Amino acid sequence: MIEMQSSQLLPSLFEYVDEDRRLTVLHLGPALPETVEFFSRYRSKLYFCDLFAELPLTLEEDDEVPLRERLTALLDLPTGMRFDLCLIWDLLNFLDAQWLAELQDILRSHLHPASMVHGFAAHNPRIRPADRLYAIRDDNQLAVRERPAPLPGYVAHGQGSLKKLLSQFEFGRTVLLPDKRLEFLLSVKR
Repeated sequence: MIEMQSSQLLPSLFEYVDEDRRLTVLHLGPALPETVEFFSRYRSKLYFCDLFAELPLTLEEDDEVPLRERLTALLDLPTGMRFDLCLIWDLLNFLDAQWLAELQDILRSHLHPASMVHGFAAHNPRIRPADRLYAIRDDNQLAVRERPAPLPGYVAHGQGSLKKLLSQFEFGRTVLLPDKRLEFLLSVKR
């Protein structure tokens, strides 16, 4: 079942989009039809990387592949590509501090000063929100589906911890949603 959810922050992502300029979007989740249809309205290039399918992201002590190299391979981002928008959904709820640090570094190298990041986080990390799939239906509305099973590797961070862990980004607006999730926008720290 698909539930429609309004968003106070999505309009900020598209407010300054120049429809005559190509929009590059990094979507760190599965490609859902609503998102693909939504971005077909723009001159856009979408890159999908479903890191959720790789959960839990762990690194064993005897692992021969360094964490950064492993994450770089999972993301498989085009060399030199700079993204205007990055949709991370609730991925941060499933990455420990090490993985977050590496993701931040990798993403930062693929964003320009005006890039925006949109996502969700647990308001209270001790209370696990429902596992969901997100898609953009309209510039102020999301299509939300329950995941068929809980995702492994839940390690949510509170907003204060996230601000420290994501030191290369500035938290813009955050909105507390009725189900106690935080919707947030990040921009690149200058």
